[in-house]
Amino acid sequence: MRRFRMDDLYAWKQKHDKLPLILQGARQVGKTWLMQEFGRQAYDQVVYVNFENNERMQALFSRTLDIPTLIMGIEAEFSVSLQPETVLIIFDEIQEVPKAITSLKYFSEYPIAYDIICAGSLLGIGMEERISFPVGKVSFLQVAPMNFEEFLEGIGEQKMVGVLRGDNPVLLETFREKLIQLLKVYLIVGGMPRVVSEYADSGSLVQVRELQADLLRSFELDFSKHAPNGEIPRIFQIWRSIPAQLAREQRKFLYRLIQEGARAKAYEKGLVWLQQAGIIRKISRITKPALPLSAYEDPKAFKLFFLDVGLLGAMSGLPGKVILDWDALFQEFKGALTEQYVIQELGSTEFPALWYWSAQRAPAEVDALLEYEGSIIPLEIKAGENLRSKSLKSYYDRYTPAVAVRASLSDLRDEGWMFNIPLFAVSQLGRRLEKYIHHQERYVTP
Repeated sequence: MRRFRMDDLYAWKQKHDKLPLILQGARQVGKTWLMQEFGRQAYDQVVYVNFENNERMQALFSRTLDIPTLIMGIEAEFSVSLQPETVLIIFDEIQEVPKAITSLKYFSEYPIAYDIICAGSLLGIGMEERISFPVGKVSFLQVAPMNFEEFLEGIGEQKMVGVLRGDNPVLLETFREKLIQLLKVYLIVGGMPRVVSEYADSGSLVQVRELQADLLRSFELDFSKHAPNGEIPRIFQIWRSIPAQLAREQRKFLYRLIQEGARAKAYEKGLVWLQQAGIIRKISRITKPALPLSAYEDPKAFKLFFLDVGLLGAMSGLPGKVILDWDALFQEFKGALTEQYVIQELGSTEFPALWYWSAQRAPAEVDALLEYEGSIIPLEIKAGENLRSKSLKSYYDRYTPAVAVRASLSDLRDEGWMFNIPLFAVSQLGRRLEKYIHHQERYVTP
């Protein structure tokens, strides 16, 4: 399957002063495959070091930070001669050997430059707890689950990606129903690569749900194995409460849904652990839509989203056929899946940082705020075609942004103060904003 992050890896390879690259992301999002496939495509030679199961490499990196000694050790272990210009060195599960991460500083400063890419399932946890991290001596690249366009390519619908990326509203309207149906399938399957591969091979949503259940169990095993002992029960409580949190019309996280009388302070460390593991995403409320948005976060008000929309549906026990029959899905959770999808989709493109806004003394709430070229763009997310946008209009009248956006099942169209982008085309939001704001292109359904 093609991953769009491959383009970023090729861009990194072309840099003359590149630093060792660390791929960040939760387990099972495809980091190992991406590193190995990139090496296979772009290099004459690949050396793959897995620190989880290679005791000699564990011992070597634990004993020395001398780069010539490390290079000689790698060559001896794999019976190779490392040629700097043509070899890619991969360090996987690097968090298992803290000094291996420290060694990246010395690799970056060594006169002979080696191309090195690293990853680890719980690297974010290790970075916080027990590793002397080489700040300023490494580069980072975030790897997320497959987005909708990657999913389409993965199941053989490459031509639909071309329709999404094109500027032809006639094609978008012509293939609207097919794209909506494919989006419904994506809400079930999600973007975890193993699950997408299973669906591409078998077409079975039953097998998809079984594999998702296995992935969910593997995450919970990580809690028990890697989380601090005192935090494990709270981590489980937070994790298992998220479907109920998102099922509410107002999806602000409430501690009392975890346990009656629960206090924020008791769960702070558990929340941070899940975030660092890449398993949940926290979207904070802002008190004032001004730049930088991060300066106006309300620390007491936030929403939590899952790593993947398919896993959210599986953990919630929603049968795939219910999602395919869109109207049969009760309204609140249909909205939750849609909001999860949009947040996830934006995070995989050029909008990794998101917030939401709600009025202090009124029910108005805007689902997402994003920064775009010095502007704050409000985004409302609609699960269906009920296009009343009272909250978005209230925000627009109060703050007059450059443009407001609504994501819904309706067509690409302009309403003057706001334009609507179809849910299946959310991955193209950045390009649409550029055209709308800079070229004042209007989107009218033919």
